[in-house]
Amino acid sequence: MAITPSYLKKGDTILIIATARARSENEIKPSVEILKSWGLKVELGPNIFKKHHQFAGTDEERAADLQWAINHKTAKAILISGGGYGSLRIIDRSNFKAFIKNPKWFIGYSDTTVLHNRLSNLNIAAIHGTMAFQFQKNAEATLSIKKLLFGEKVNYQFPYSTLNRIGVAEAEIVGGNLSLLYALSGSVDDVSTKNKILFLEDLDEQLYHIDRMMLQLKRSGKLKHLKGLIVGGMSDMKDNAIPFGKTAEEIVLDAVKEYNYPVCFNFPAGHIEKNMAIYLGKKAKLSVTKSKVSLNYL
Repeated sequence: MAITPSYLKKGDTILIIATARARSENEIKPSVEILKSWGLKVELGPNIFKKHHQFAGTDEERAADLQWAINHKTAKAILISGGGYGSLRIIDRSNFKAFIKNPKWFIGYSDTTVLHNRLSNLNIAAIHGTMAFQFQKNAEATLSIKKLLFGEKVNYQFPYSTLNRIGVAEAEIVGGNLSLLYALSGSVDDVSTKNKILFLEDLDEQLYHIDRMMLQLKRSGKLKHLKGLIVGGMSDMKDNAIPFGKTAEEIVLDAVKEYNYPVCFNFPAGHIEKNMAIYLGKKAKLSVTKSKVSLNYL
């Protein structure tokens, strides 16, 4: 069972840092106001608004802010300002010793998958959810982060997909962005999936590349011993002039067709407007029936 950071209460401090693409002060300001309305104190990383090409500062500056957040003695949570690309460039500059002694909730998705998998391998729970620059995009998605941070009960229910495979699974959830999981393969931050529920989502990928990444997961044994599979948004997929012949969802289902665990599609998380927050590393119960799908935490 993963270590669960302390749930937040009013008066606690949350940090916002940028580990990837640059985001402006105007993009981040609404999230600061929303967090304050929850009764939280907000501190921004010293380099959060720096710019270096597409990045939020140089690798050294972004790594310094990440280390500042890791080492922060009183903060209870860390929110990533935005995704894009960049966390992979700085993860090996980071020392998580202080984080292990004083774990905090780490919130983000997409590029944040790099950081989430470092925490997964350190056996520390985290939150896959909307990042700071998107806090005004969907009120329900943003509120779901508050519920998880403050330890409120959540029970997600959504309609059945014809591609689903029925069944029940109880296990910790791991995973995140498929392209980042693929990039982490063979590294110290490679995802460990045995006896876990794997969550996958992705954006703006060629369908043949989705197939290649799913085959990599399969050939490396990461799909064989799952307890269950959750597929979130597979958004804005691309195809060649000669069609690949399958949707992203059909590609995923084909990769796991020989296994017997429950599979659900269209989970409301990922690069979609209503990106509902989920715990990574906390034991969950996934129930896939012929009429609906539900997910709650044990």
